[in-house]
Amino acid sequence: MAFGDFIRQKREEAGIPLNDFARRIDISPAYWSRIERNMEKPPKDDLITKAAQQLGLDMDEVFVQANRLPPELQKNLGDVVLAYRKRPKTKG
Repeated sequence: MAFGDFIRQKREEAGIPLNDFARRIDISPAYWSRIERNMEKPPKDDLITKAAQQLGLDMDEVFVQANRLPPELQKNLGDVVLAYRKRPKTKG
């Protein structure tokens, strides 16, 4: 699922109108609407964080939906890559 679809679904499940949500995260409703319609790429990390907090979502899940590492993992990218490479392989 694309980030915009994911975040719109979560906002609607929370019962928050788009204009109210945009105001809460200090962004223009028109810009947030374009994000939710996948006309814009996922926004900057700080805006993703604000959106996740407003919706009470797991931060990691939201960043995964944005195809991005959470900010604290970006700082330790080398460790993340090594941990990924060393993880047990699963058959699938």
